[in-house]
Amino acid sequence: MTDTPILRSTRRRFLATGLAVLAAPAILSVNARMAAAQTVSEIKSKGKLVVGIQGDNAPWGFVNSQGVQEGFDADVAKLFGQELGVPVEFVPTAVANRIPALVTGRVDILFATMGMYPDRAKAIQFSKPYAANDVVLVAPKATVIKTAADMKSFVIGVARSSAQDTAVTKAAPEGTVIRRFDDDAATIQAMLSGQVQAVGANQFYPIRLNKAQPDTYERKLDFLRQYNGAGTRLGQKEWNETVNAFIDKIKANGELAKIYQKWMGFAPPEFPTSMEGVPFTVG
Repeated sequence: MTDTPILRSTRRRFLATGLAVLAAPAILSVNARMAAAQTVSEIKSKGKLVVGIQGDNAPWGFVNSQGVQEGFDADVAKLFGQELGVPVEFVPTAVANRIPALVTGRVDILFATMGMYPDRAKAIQFSKPYAANDVVLVAPKATVIKTAADMKSFVIGVARSSAQDTAVTKAAPEGTVIRRFDDDAATIQAMLSGQVQAVGANQFYPIRLNKAQPDTYERKLDFLRQYNGAGTRLGQKEWNETVNAFIDKIKANGELAKIYQKWMGFAPPEFPTSMEGVPFTVG
């Protein structure tokens, strides 16, 4: 088939939206050696746990001024490394390349603010949920947005392929201008610089925005509560069972509550025991 500009453009859009992860089985076949089925003994033999995490999305995952990965997900991942008896190596990822980093074997596991949705569950194996995140619309206080219909009057920014992107795209009236950015940090900067007039956000965007421009921004609309799980490659039964046992343990012994209090300032929510279309275990 001739490689035309239209075909090249189509491929770029396909990859940018993250839909390429639906081809995970084929990717795994091509990268068989790199992405072979993992076991706990293989991780221990390797001598480290390689964790995919968000690189600039405080307080979930971010690199501090000393160049060290910090955040809620970082603390959970470090605890998991301690459970396995190996050090953790972090690989910062953007929203759109989290799943590709996992399925191609670049990382062993994702603790990367991974919202648990049926489409993603076709590409990766989720653990039991260990965190929750509200997906909302944020704008300046003076901006009048009371219903989803009001969104059409404004340019809305979102992080590409994120839960915010999905929620805003679903809720916005036809014709709404939605601008997609590479990650949360770029979306926040677009709001601060006036490129957009509102943003699809997680529950911490108002804190970050108001830190830059005090007492300016507020939540306008609430879309949904997202639950986050750790991500592993499909079919890795022992690895999935190990992650779930760890999550059960830190829920029961209070370690997860300590991390919640440190980064969120409140206690963990009640987590669902099942989610339609998102299995927590390998069948």
